[in-house]
Amino acid sequence: MASCFLRSILFSSPTNFPSRSDSLSAFFPNNLLTCSSPSKPSRFSSLSVSSIGSESIRRAGEFRRKLVEVKSMATKASQTGKVENKKRVEIFDTEETLAIDLAKYTADLSDKFCKERGAFTVVVSGGSLIKSLRKLIEVDSIDWSRWHFFWVDERVVPKDHEDSNYKLAYDSFLSKVPILPGNVYAINESLSAEAAADDYETCLKHLVNTNILRVSESTGFPKFDLMLLGMGPDGHVASLFPGHGLCNESKKWVASITDSPKPPSERITFTFPVINSSAHVALVVCGSGKAEAVQVALNKTGSVPAGSVSAEDELVWFLDKPASSKL
Repeated sequence: MASCFLRSILFSSPTNFPSRSDSLSAFFPNNLLTCSSPSKPSRFSSLSVSSIGSESIRRAGEFRRKLVEVKSMATKASQTGKVENKKRVEIFDTEETLAIDLAKYTADLSDKFCKERGAFTVVVSGGSLIKSLRKLIEVDSIDWSRWHFFWVDERVVPKDHEDSNYKLAYDSFLSKVPILPGNVYAINESLSAEAAADDYETCLKHLVNTNILRVSESTGFPKFDLMLLGMGPDGHVASLFPGHGLCNESKKWVASITDSPKPPSERITFTFPVINSSAHVALVVCGSGKAEAVQVALNKTGSVPAGSVSAEDELVWFLDKPASSKL
């Protein structure tokens, strides 16, 4: 089995993590020192929440306002060399209705893949995307035990640091749902950015070898079931920034960045070939401050990284009214 220092993270509060100088063996039990899923059940019991229920989600979904559905088969080659598949743009009156519909969309895909392959591989970004996942916590039909949870990018900072995408996801989402601790894959932030990226890629390859993670037949890159992405005001996705050389990376699965134009400077990120090999991608964008980048990305009137995002099965843009105001 490949040696992989990336570990499946226990859901202890990030504020209780050992310091960098502490031995990690005190934090990670022996049975979690590989990327394989532990046989040990989650220490979380099923949650009892005030559920909005599947029927409520269905009704809320009816509030969506579909702006346009584009089927651009062979209009533009993606970063991985394949043509773009179906793309939808959904506009919502409020961020609240967007979050409800995003929960339904994600829950439906979870049900589909859990039934088809017994697992659901989900990738998230940081930022405002995590807030928009809050309605998922209220869905009582999700089989959380089959979820495998990843990050599209991460800042190389301690897990209890305010800039940590892990901490953001833990505080707002992971601590509230019973995903198995062994199915949550975070970076080893004690390594350098380059070593952390290599470690994360090694872990992904191990998960491919154990049939948890699929590989795209058309690209050879890992094929996640669902990638949930946010977008910055400059149109960046993951840690792929406008004009940065990593936007053209075509071989690596996970890359390091030490000169991020947005602090902190040291990060790891999935590359476009990995992002675009996903079965489904949801790009979730809210707020008028991102309207110009949305317009550029969707109308192809300029070059922003978000405009290069595609998916093997379907790409869906989830926009609130302010974010769509320049379309």
